Amino acid sequence: MSKKLGLLPDESAARFLTIGVLENGEPLPFFAIDQAAEPSSWDAEPIRQLVDEAVKRFTPAERTAADAWLAPILHATLRLTRREAADSRIWNYLAIRLAPDYVYWRHLSRGNPPTVSRVRFSGPFHSQAFARLWWAAELFRDGSNYEPAVVACGNQDVLNTVLRLEVILHRPTAQAIIRLLRTGVIRTGRQVNALAQAVNTAGSTLSYEALAPDNPREPDAYRDWIEEVDSVLVPYDSLPIGPLDGRARDSSLDVLATLFKQIFTESPATGEVPI
Repeated sequence: MSKKLGLLPDESAARFLTIGVLENGEPLPFFAIDQAAEPSSWDAEPIRQLVDEAVKRFTPAERTAADAWLAPILHATLRLTRREAADSRIWNYLAIRLAPDYVYWRHLSRGNPPTVSRVRFSGPFHSQAFARLWWAAELFRDGSNYEPAVVACGNQDVLNTVLRLEVILHRPTAQAIIRLLRTGVIRTGRQVNALAQAVNTAGSTLSYEALAPDNPREPDAYRDWIEEVDSVLVPYDSLPIGPLDGRARDSSLDVLATLFKQIFTESPATGEVPI
């Protein structure tokens, strides 16, 4: 395998994901995958070491818990622009060529026969095994602080539902949702899904950006963070430091946290007594 990550097009990925592969009953054709992949400049070894470490740290029974540990470290190790991260080819390569064993370990179902959903190998950013973790870390971090991303990735309903919402591209919105989780306003998976529905519905009539403006981002700081990748050792036993590109505006976060608590408790979708 190359020392660099490859870029595997979607159509090639689809060809390799046979029923036998999805059931972990036949090997992936690595030589053919290498022939189909295009070269990139990102190092493969740090990502391979990272997924090996995740499997060492968590038992199969704890595999969902690996998400919260892996997401911020993956983000800090694979330093991409959002444009680069929106390219499905890099995620296809990670899942199908570099670390398919991790995808099987994390996402193999308990059905008969056990199967990995195709989208875990090659699918939308909110479902693909590695893309969903990288994007969760990117969208839920608060500047250099990855703690909100850990909270997000520690709840499978946030990853499965909230991560899909376009409104979380607005940083105060994403941070307000995390605040409700941190403070115990939202506890259960059912409540997370109800909150997501309520926030998304309200967002169709309210402009969260106008109601709660964000601080401007600092793109130069993000670029500096990317360029530092070769000179920084990303820790495994503590949270890494993310880009120093600015935090969400506190006053806007306060406004939205109050609003989201109100619309959640008034939403019939909760099916529960308001908190």
